[in-house]
Amino acid sequence: MKIAIASGKGGTGKTTLSTNLAAFLAESDNVVLVDLDVEEPNSGLFLKGELITSEEKFKMIPEWNKDACTLCGECQKVCNFHAVIQLGTMILVFPELCHSCYACSELCPTDALPMIPKKIGDLKQYKINNLNFIESRLVIGEEQAVPLIKQTQKYTDENFSDSIKIFDSPPGTSCPVIEAVKDADFVILITEPTPFGLNDLKLAVETVRELGNKFGVVINRYGIGNNDVIEYCNSENIPIIAKIPNSRKIAELYSDGQLLYDEIPEVAEELKKIKTFIFNEVKGGVQ
Repeated sequence: MKIAIASGKGGTGKTTLSTNLAAFLAESDNVVLVDLDVEEPNSGLFLKGELITSEEKFKMIPEWNKDACTLCGECQKVCNFHAVIQLGTMILVFPELCHSCYACSELCPTDALPMIPKKIGDLKQYKINNLNFIESRLVIGEEQAVPLIKQTQKYTDENFSDSIKIFDSPPGTSCPVIEAVKDADFVILITEPTPFGLNDLKLAVETVRELGNKFGVVINRYGIGNNDVIEYCNSENIPIIAKIPNSRKIAELYSDGQLLYDEIPEVAEELKKIKTFIFNEVKGGVQ
């Protein structure tokens, strides 16, 4: 079972919900929490475990072999991302723009653009009792998050086929989010009851509907703002799974890097609602 936690904007509570839900479910099930916000991973601030493995991750990019090149210009023609450009008697490669499609390398008539590995990030796996935690982090300056997200998901699928998988997704509705949620069995969209929260929730709803994902909404900081989010969800027949209350105690625990549900009974009750809903929705009621 793959559960993605996403939102249309940053700061709504994805990591708060991801870490607490993962730890809560891990009390009775084998769970793996995967931080796919590879540009700014922060789930690890709330989960302290034993480091199990650490791997460097790479993508393949072309390297120009001047001696073999005939300057035919074919590489520039076939690159849809402008990562390979011919300037006079030189071929310039821009690794940050390369999507590792291999077109320039495979179609070069003289094999003058062999593909070589370029490090894009690191993947680390931690173990906390029944909970496995995977964090991937982009190298500073690397522009593309999607290749690292793909490799992280592949690692998770290969090593945790029998676990409940929770994906802490990137914010927004751009390519990294699409990659993080497209194969999820269920997407939890977390929002806040404010005009900004509603605006970005609508964008997130459009995205997951286009992808064909099952989804529901969790309202964070419930008690502030207004009822526009609730009215929108009701009008669109979107299930509201849980409402996490607005609380100074929650803010204090969060700022101290602590989980919430052990200290705040209201949060534990909302997590129970989420567990019941997703097990019924995704697993047909088999718990």
